[in-house]
Order: sequence, then structure tokens, then C-alpha cells
Amino acid sequence: MNSTHRKLSADLVVIGAGSAGLSAAAGAAMLGLNVVLYERHKMGGDCLNYGCVPSKALLSAAKAVSDIRHASKYGVTVTDIKVEWNEVKSHVERAIQTIEPVDSQERFEGLGVTVIRESASFSDPETIVSANTETRARRIIVATGSRASIPPIDGIETVPHLTNETIFSIDALPEHLVILGGGPIGTEMAQAFVRLGSKVTVVDMANILPRADQEHVAIVRDTLKKEGVKIYENHLVQKVSGDHQSVSVWLNGQKNPVKGSHLLVATGRKAVLDGLNLEAGRVDSDNVAIKVSDSLRSKSNPRVWALGDVAGQGQFTHLAGWHASVFVRRAFFKQSVRASSLPLPAVTYVQPEIAQIGMTESAACAKFKKISTSKFPFGENDRAIAEGKTAGEVKLIINKGSVVGASVIGEGAGDIVQLIAIAMSNKLKVQALTNFISPYPTRAEAVKRAASAHFTELVFGPRMKKLVAILNRIP
Repeated sequence: MNSTHRKLSADLVVIGAGSAGLSAAAGAAMLGLNVVLYERHKMGGDCLNYGCVPSKALLSAAKAVSDIRHASKYGVTVTDIKVEWNEVKSHVERAIQTIEPVDSQERFEGLGVTVIRESASFSDPETIVSANTETRARRIIVATGSRASIPPIDGIETVPHLTNETIFSIDALPEHLVILGGGPIGTEMAQAFVRLGSKVTVVDMANILPRADQEHVAIVRDTLKKEGVKIYENHLVQKVSGDHQSVSVWLNGQKNPVKGSHLLVATGRKAVLDGLNLEAGRVDSDNVAIKVSDSLRSKSNPRVWALGDVAGQGQFTHLAGWHASVFVRRAFFKQSVRASSLPLPAVTYVQPEIAQIGMTESAACAKFKKISTSKFPFGENDRAIAEGKTAGEVKLIINKGSVVGASVIGEGAGDIVQLIAIAMSNKLKVQALTNFISPYPTRAEAVKRAASAHFTELVFGPRMKKLVAILNRIP
């Protein structure tokens, strides 16, 4: 043991400074508890540095290009568009740098958190060690997030490829970007780069965006194709080859390989569990996630909690933040809140955006004997008409008067779906979505109109007409 080795004790040790870890550490510190936070890489985790923030910044630059290209429909003529990749990268970096202070080591030390920028692992069920520290803790949070999962494709180990950790820092705009994976990352990057001027091909072994409403996915697929993205769905990648100048991707059923200048692997993510020495901590995992109950507490070591991606319940920044809330409320306020107690929304930030919460229509049909869907298209929404962006709709999935799921596709879908999230999270009936005054003209009014459409037959059907005819006789 070296002379600088510190022995610490803490009310809470947090491993990982991403969304879940930072939120939990901040909450505990603000309650006056002694918190030690370990982070071996960048504060802010994947979301700030390689995920949500840079991807949305890149998409905003791509949207600006698309808006200019289509400005003529508003009577605005633009004669020249020039994309400067280095300036686009600077825009992305500025977004990260603006948010960085909120997640910084300095901010958390200001809250009273001891921040240790070293790799951490268990040495026993209640002790965490790093190169220069040993911390005994009353509670331990593992919130190490996830990283890109590289599939076992023939040749992938020797072919240069990008992931979400490297795509935003490449030296030049790709001439032809080949993307493996048609999930949220794959589709978002496909639209961003094709709008910025790259040729783009997406390959997926199934359909793109398989967890979203497939009726709405069809709109995304059609949009991407119209913008120039080549999509191969239900195609297995047999092998890849190439170097830093070009790559070739062989697909089943295709005689010739797909050739490109760059390869982006976006086929999924896996929890970061390596190096934690979970066995020493008596923390059971299945190599996919830490085994936890619905309280997020380890099933084998009650001193340990898993938050975010490592809990195996979904890979979303907002879910990680919710997990931190569940931890604080259970551990410190002794509330019985469960991780699964609220419906989980998900948004893919292509244009038009596609947002999903609760069950899809197909999943609801499989679970319930009878459901109904109620829709309202943005083509009939005055704000959307005024803006000239009418693609999409609001779709509510209803069972016995309750909204059990919803999908929104259209401009601002991620914001609009939150109105439905409030109703579902508070177990309100669909009628509640009709009982408010919506400012005019707004896109969110489509939620009220979709909910109202559910009652059209009841309110304006033959039985109600008869009732109104009787009531109308009363002076």
C-alpha cells in the first residue's frame, strides 16, 4: 500500500458519474450525508459526452440545413448551402461545454461530495477500493452505465469502425456512412448525416425502431428514404472488411457488398460491469445487468443498489434520473416507491419525432380482450398547418377508459407526449385529457382532440340525440 492511500468512511458511495450517479449523489449530499463519488472517465457520463447532448446538437445542425433546403415552400429562396464540418463539431462541443459545469467535479465538491477520479471496485460487501483509496460505506450505488455493444461479425475486430463515442469527433464529414443498426441511435445519425451531405446506408437484422408503433415507424422509414437514406431491413451482416479509406459490408441475399467510407456500429449497448469485482461484493449479476428487485436493491447484497443501465430495466437517461429518485425516496425517506411504478416514455429525435409511452397498439391487443384507439392527425391541427409541418398524429391506446399507451409522431412529439405521461402516471381516465383549456394554436391541442374523438359516438350518437331532444323540452 502506498503512502498516499486514504481510508475513508461514507454514508453513501456512488460508482459512476452519469445521470443516475450524479442525481443520487447530489440528493444525498444535499440531505447532509457523507458521499464519496468515484468516476474513472468523464463527469456527466455517456449522455453528456457521447450520447443525448452531442447527438441532439448534431441533429439541430442537420435540421437547420433541411429547413434551408425547404425554405422555398414559405416563399424564401436560398441559393447556396455550405456545411463546414469543423464548425458543426464546434457547435456540438459548445453544447457539451455549456452543460458541463452542472455535472462538474467542482460543483459536486461544492455540494460536499468527495470526488475520486479513479476506477473503483469491491474488495468486500461493504468496501470500495481504488488505486489510492479504500472506502467503507453504509450504502453503495453502482451506476456505471453502458457502452456500445460490438456484435460478433466476421472481420469486425480488424475493420476500423465508429461508435457513439467516436462519431462526433471524426476529422471530416463521411462521404458514405454505413450504419449497422436501425434503432434510435442509428436512425438519428442516419438523418443527421444525410442532411449534412453524406451518403448514408442503414442495415438492420430486423425492422428499424422495432419497439415503437409500427404504423408510425412507417412514416419515419418513408421520410428517411425520401431524404436519401438507403435502408436494408431484415438483412444479416455476414462479414465486413476494409481499412481507413473504405469499408465493405456483405449482407445475406445481396450479391455485392455495401461499400462506404465509414462504418458506424449502433447495434445496441451493454452494461458496464467489468472491473467492478462484483463477486467480492457478493453482488449477483447475469453478465447483462445486476440482479435487483423492483426497489433497485441488489438481491444478494442489500447494502448495494443498481441504478440506470446496469439495473437492466432500460437504457434511457431519464430512466436513470428516475432511478436516482427511487433510491433517495426509499433509502432516506423510507417510502415504498417502486422503479416500475411509472410508465416510461421514449423518444427518437428524427424528424418527424416519434414518441412512445406505455404499450404499443400491438402489445395492448395481445394483453387485453378489447382495446380502442383514438387518433388525431396533425394535418387537421391549425398550428401544424400554419407551420407547414403536418406529418404525423397523436394515437391513444385505451382500455376500459384508461390510456394504457400512446404514440405521437410529428414535430415536437417528445414534448407533446408529456401531457399523456402526466395522465398515465397519475392514473387519470382518458376523459381527463379532454377537461382542460388548450391554448390556441398549439400542437399539444392534438392530445385533447384525440381524447375527445374517443367520446364522439357517445356524445353525438343516436342515444344522446334522443336524450338531448327530451332535455330540450325543459324550459
